[in-house]
Amino acid sequence: MTTRQIVELERTRRERQWIEKNHPLRQLFWECTLRCNLACRHCGSDCRKMAAVPDMPLEHFERVLDEVAQMTNPADVLVNTVGGEPLVRNDIVECGRAITRRGFAWGTVTNGVLLDRQMLDRLLEAGLMTIAVSLDGLEQEHNWLRGNSFDGAMRAVGLLTHERNLVWDVITCVSQHNFGTLPQFKRYLIDHGVKKWRIFTIFPQGRAKNNPQLFLSPQQYRQLMEFIAITRRQGDIDLSYSCEGFLGDYEGQVRRHMYRCDAGTMTASVLAGGDISGCMSIRAHYAQGNIYKDSFADVWNNRFEQMRDRRWMKRDQCKKCKAWDWCVGGPFHLRGDSGEMLHCNYCTLCSDT
Repeated sequence: MTTRQIVELERTRRERQWIEKNHPLRQLFWECTLRCNLACRHCGSDCRKMAAVPDMPLEHFERVLDEVAQMTNPADVLVNTVGGEPLVRNDIVECGRAITRRGFAWGTVTNGVLLDRQMLDRLLEAGLMTIAVSLDGLEQEHNWLRGNSFDGAMRAVGLLTHERNLVWDVITCVSQHNFGTLPQFKRYLIDHGVKKWRIFTIFPQGRAKNNPQLFLSPQQYRQLMEFIAITRRQGDIDLSYSCEGFLGDYEGQVRRHMYRCDAGTMTASVLAGGDISGCMSIRAHYAQGNIYKDSFADVWNNRFEQMRDRRWMKRDQCKKCKAWDWCVGGPFHLRGDSGEMLHCNYCTLCSDT
């Protein structure tokens, strides 16, 4: 690790300590539905066309928005409508209007299938500022993971390439199934006008838990980091890796920032059933309250101890880890119900197998 990397990691560590103490809310996810028009192999929420939990009524979430607007400047907070598939809600445009009317920035994540010209125009009119489209490889690889939805996702990408005032990117989940075609897929994205690209690796939760085809080997994982680092240096497309943990020598090479888990410190979520959590990927066991019983503002200001003081994580393989000061136990979503580490990407990079 270079001196420059260490300096940046130390700066990030001090910044993290300030954030843990002051916890300025900057991103709020709303799981506005658990319904989905697809049935993806890796879905962490295990969403279905008919979800067991009904969609949260907009007026219930509006109460949360009003609380947040009283405790912080709405202009500083990005509210992301996520799911499930947010566009299955008949009132998704009204949801967006309610968010933007209060001064928040509004973003969403979609599989793209329902995003036609008319829908995009309505979303933009309602104030949509950011959107991410899930596209998991070339046609064969994408459809293996998400069903026959490639054409719909690419139609959405085609629409977005013409929008100059919208921040958007493509999200790709990498598995053993699409790993080998990443170079061709990168060229495909560039040729189709994609400027920003985010790569995620799949963690063992939801439908993915018992599907070994979805997880990279240690060798493949290291090769993926090399692919991202080289792509970033080339500069043909703005590629960044997700917040899947501390990455040792790859810090500063594969993301737009050094590693930091913002769950419960800058990022909160309201789940479909009302639970208040840190980020959308965290297991339900770590819910800090529920909007139907608690004040969101009170929960945000006075709970989340587990996520703001992570010294309790310094156990098992973390206890003597030389990267502890920078990693602080890794991303919260890779902890089990009892706090045990489910997976460590830093350990994977250090592995010889």
